[in-house]
Amino acid sequence: MTSDGAVTFWIFLLCLIANSPHLKEGEAGRPDELHIGGIFPIEGKGGWQGGQACMPAAKMALEDVNMQPNLLPGFRLILHSNDSECEPGLGASVMYNLLYNKPQKLMLLAGCSTVCTTVAEAAKMWNLIVLCYGASSPALSDRKRFPTLFRTHPSATVHNPTRIKLMKKFGWSRVAILQQAEEVFISTVEDLENRCMEAGVEIVTRQSFLSDPTDAVRNLRRQDARIIVGLFYVVAARRVLCEMYKQQLYGRAHVWFFIGWYEDNWYEVNLVSEGITCTVEQMRIAAEGHLTTEALMWNQNNQTTISGMTAEEFRHRLNQALIEDNYDISHGRYPEGYQEAPLAYDAVWSVALAFNKTMERLTMGQKSLKDFTYTDKEIADEIYAAMNSTQFLGVSGVVAFSSQGDRIALTQIEQMVKGKYEKLGYYDTQLDNLTWLNTEQWIGGKVPQDRTIVTHVLRTVSLPLFVCMCTISSCGIFVAFALIIFNIWNKHRRVIQSSHPVCNTIMLFGVIICLTSVILLGMDGRFVSPEEYPKICQARAWLLSTGFTLAYGAMFSKVWRVHRFTTKAKTDPKKKVEPWKLYTMVSGLLSIDLVILLSWQIFDPLQRYLETFPLEDPVSTTDDIKIRPELEHCESQRNSMWLGLVYGFKGLILVFGLFLAYETRSIKVKQINDSRYVGMSIYNVVVLCLITAPVGMVIASQQDASFAFVALAVIFCCFLSMLLIFVPKVIEVIRHPKDKAESKYNPDSAISKEDEERYQKLVTENEELQRLITQKEEKIRVLRQRLVERGDAKGTELNGATGVASAVAAAVASTSQPASLINASTSAHPTPAATLAITQAMILHSAHKARIERL
Repeated sequence: MTSDGAVTFWIFLLCLIANSPHLKEGEAGRPDELHIGGIFPIEGKGGWQGGQACMPAAKMALEDVNMQPNLLPGFRLILHSNDSECEPGLGASVMYNLLYNKPQKLMLLAGCSTVCTTVAEAAKMWNLIVLCYGASSPALSDRKRFPTLFRTHPSATVHNPTRIKLMKKFGWSRVAILQQAEEVFISTVEDLENRCMEAGVEIVTRQSFLSDPTDAVRNLRRQDARIIVGLFYVVAARRVLCEMYKQQLYGRAHVWFFIGWYEDNWYEVNLVSEGITCTVEQMRIAAEGHLTTEALMWNQNNQTTISGMTAEEFRHRLNQALIEDNYDISHGRYPEGYQEAPLAYDAVWSVALAFNKTMERLTMGQKSLKDFTYTDKEIADEIYAAMNSTQFLGVSGVVAFSSQGDRIALTQIEQMVKGKYEKLGYYDTQLDNLTWLNTEQWIGGKVPQDRTIVTHVLRTVSLPLFVCMCTISSCGIFVAFALIIFNIWNKHRRVIQSSHPVCNTIMLFGVIICLTSVILLGMDGRFVSPEEYPKICQARAWLLSTGFTLAYGAMFSKVWRVHRFTTKAKTDPKKKVEPWKLYTMVSGLLSIDLVILLSWQIFDPLQRYLETFPLEDPVSTTDDIKIRPELEHCESQRNSMWLGLVYGFKGLILVFGLFLAYETRSIKVKQINDSRYVGMSIYNVVVLCLITAPVGMVIASQQDASFAFVALAVIFCCFLSMLLIFVPKVIEVIRHPKDKAESKYNPDSAISKEDEERYQKLVTENEELQRLITQKEEKIRVLRQRLVERGDAKGTELNGATGVASAVAAAVASTSQPASLINASTSAHPTPAATLAITQAMILHSAHKARIERL
């Protein structure tokens, strides 16, 4: 006995003992009467009120049994009953009244699982057999807890094998459970969970409720439940159905399993009285297509049963009895318990047959059923044995009991089609045999799925965009190869020779590699398998990094040498640009790149990483399908660290290159005749790189925008560099095929050979004149010092010497004045030596200025 049952039992027992003097003493009954007690749920507000139809069926059975001359000869079977309202407490009270009021009861009939649980748990203390006609709780199968219980209603667990069989038939492996918080449903769900686990069916969620299923149904929607097993009494079922309609958990995407012992019109009745806010039409819409499983409660064959009636004849008699009890059967309004009425009818026949068999056994021992008392275990055991061996064909089918006291029965499967239940098949649990009629009809014409089918769709670069970029890149590669040929073919030309053709070739190879990487940037899952994708990732990194280093490094080395050349021109004016230093700088930058890339490749190689996006609805189908977009990325475990290292190195040389290009923006050097164009190229590359890198990271999840932006940036940098550096050279060579007048077109180009020799000669002479002027100025300084010394000795001569010094200074400061003016401005006559020195200095200074003007 459970704690709840024990508490209920002792409370009512104490109440009965306390009120025993007031109990009415009934008559002991006539000697030819056998009395049984009946507990029927009829007028309750919740739970199963099946006594409304089962009570008339039981009375019909009593009449038929008592009319059989060979059954219970010499005795009549009398039923004493009362209403339990499907409340366990009230049911216990009814039981105690039946037991403590005479006449002596030989057996108890009960309905409603909660009442049967209480009654059967207590009845063993009076050695009473309990036969339940309307109790499906799996807990009642526990023989240790309920040793004297039998039931003509199959256990609710008989539905679970049928449900599992249907799930396998339709390929459903993901289900949800919604249950009312009653013991009968809790134990049923526990059994269902165990069977689902054995069958490999996933229970996605299990929701329960007491009276209001609103939150539970909403949770089912949140969990995307599609196949739902509902376990609840009919009153709660109407609330669930209304909430299903509100949450749109019905239709072609959902399948509900309901209990099959509801009445056929259960979803249309009592809506107003129970406060259901949905209309009848809405309830019909929500109920369409649901499945029910129920143990067969009506004999499916037109056979004559033990009572002499067929199942249809019993139905006709029952309908007449219900009409006499004022039930509106003609309009399809059957009372609750109508489906279980055959079980109540056969329960009375089971009692009569068990008593009949017990009487035969007791007669041999000189005993009678009338000798039974609540302490007589011997007769109780005889009744138990007789009931356990009872088997007959009743209006509900073949009646037999298992070792647990459960009814052995087939399961019937039905579907709600256009407002009516249509039989789909039968399932024999004992033989694992499913008889299928192939009459199912699904909304939408196909079996609903147990989940939303998520189709993984790989987002790829638009094919027209990819083709366009590949075409432009291919054209750029062709142009770069053409320029390499042009550069080699015309390397003897001064316009090419003075721009370091090897550096230009290195730059063009870098451009080719960068443009090739553009093609790889657009290669994704459309062209490459997931296994090969990491190789594409690594090739992208290598090509783009090394191509940038070669192209930008060649331009950077030129600007660097121009800057170094101009800063050292004063100290070493004859210094020349040595090509090997340019190549060494490019090689150094490339070596740093190789170290970084090799380390990345060895220790943390790039792998294929999928970015997933929220589910999307398909455009061209109404099926229950969602699209899960995915986008491929190239990432490694420490991706941020490696990108930071690469970006840091590249950013450093970009910024430094920008600084050098700015410093040398107005410098023209004949040894590197395209330095200005190289600087302009560096400006553009730096600006585009500084914009492309962060923007590309921000829009990385937009495959078309990201590819187009990065590809255009690379293409623009490459084309612009080739345009600025090579177009002037190509134009110059085309216009002057014989290497004439190149300097007139290109302001940075070298002068002719003869002009260069003349220029070098003038520079040499200029340097010699500067040296002579320096010597003469030194002599003038000495002479002025002597004049100062004499001025100390002779005051008058001091003024003269000062005048001479002023004249000398004026002559040196301004060579535009003629000698006559200088002589005229002196107020004193200088010495012959001073006059000679001044004259020579003026002549040398004038000659030097004339040569500078010629240059």
